[in-house]
Amino acid sequence: MLSHLRIKPVYAHCDLPCGVYDPAQARIEAESIVEIMKRYPNFSSTDQTRAIIIKEERAELVKHHLMVLWADYFKPEHLERFPKLHEQFWMAIKQASTCKHSLDVNEAQKLVDQIDAIADIFRQTKTV
Repeated sequence: MLSHLRIKPVYAHCDLPCGVYDPAQARIEAESIVEIMKRYPNFSSTDQTRAIIIKEERAELVKHHLMVLWADYFKPEHLERFPKLHEQFWMAIKQASTCKHSLDVNEAQKLVDQIDAIADIFRQTKTV
């Protein structure tokens, strides 16, 4: 059925040619967690409940974005150059889980900082 398509092989070190992956998605969600935690004490009880739900959703999105970046973008040659990369991802994903059961702004800021460290490595690996 698809035999009429002409498929040309393309080289990409990741699942798709570069430009699709970016740690900025995880950072945006982490920044939302920081802001929710900062504002939480001033919310009404109803809004506090909603804030907790949204914070947990955002933390889960951080985990998703980081896991996709970790699994689909970074390759063995990156690990050779940045040997602590696996540990950095693991710790950032664990930190997102910590943010799910915390209202401590410092915990959320740690997550942002960990994502920034991964983003720095990401920028150093971009060749396109």
